[in-house]
Amino acid sequence: MRRTVAVLVGLCLVLVGAACGDGGRGSATPPATSPVERPAAGEHRLSLRHDGVQRSYVLHAPPGYDPARPTPLVIALHFFPGSGTSMQEMVGLDVKADREKFLVAYPDGKDGGFNALICCGKSDDVGFLRALAGHLTKTWGADPDRIFLTGISNGGDMSFRAAVETEGVFAAIGVVSGGYSGPLTASEDYVPKRPVSVITVIGGQDRYAGIFQAGIRTWQQRLSCRPVPATPKTPKTSRVSQSAARCADGSEVSIHLIPDMGHSWPGAASGELAAPDAGLQATDVVWDFFVAHPRLN
Repeated sequence: MRRTVAVLVGLCLVLVGAACGDGGRGSATPPATSPVERPAAGEHRLSLRHDGVQRSYVLHAPPGYDPARPTPLVIALHFFPGSGTSMQEMVGLDVKADREKFLVAYPDGKDGGFNALICCGKSDDVGFLRALAGHLTKTWGADPDRIFLTGISNGGDMSFRAAVETEGVFAAIGVVSGGYSGPLTASEDYVPKRPVSVITVIGGQDRYAGIFQAGIRTWQQRLSCRPVPATPKTPKTSRVSQSAARCADGSEVSIHLIPDMGHSWPGAASGELAAPDAGLQATDVVWDFFVAHPRLN
């Protein structure tokens, strides 16, 4: 309830200050028609028509990219209110993609948000993400066994929703400062029908930390997950705590709790939700988890 109230207050401020825009964070207006797509390395501003609407996104392809060779894909979802560009500038995934050779897509939510578990909007974002993954597989050579979804805040909530409702699309999700909560999750059956592994990063000072922790416990209970030894990804001197579990369907859950961090993306150097000194590089940790968790057939 507190998250809903906070979001509504934030929406009111955006309506007054930006007329339902992006709050000054650069959300682009989708073009009337999609440009001709020529798969190649570099940054591409594209759109995809879904549910009668042109949905815009930025696609980054690494140097040496070859559309004929199956390539991992990460779709990264922004906070509310935000844009694909705000996510791109904050998390540093392009640098990681250039080094590790994967595609990154940064979709724009409608009016700055995604229709996730708590808010924001009424768009068919589940269908859009399914269509985007399919389009990038067909046109850009994304490897269907290595399609991953990550997000922060509203984008993190959306990652959980997509994991449940897009059967067999996403191999794993990386949720930072987001959670599995809200009316849809009240049903015991609201879990993935095929395995989706989860890594989540939670700040102990986040006002929603309790909700996020309760949500990931519920996720594990419903999927019959059992604790396993966690592989340390942080120095022994770090205050970051880690736990891991393996679930009955073969998926895995990895939890990183940062006691001193708030509602942020740890390791991000700049941006509205950046936490450069949090003691963890979320971009690195999430990608390492993705590499180890291709789709289970």
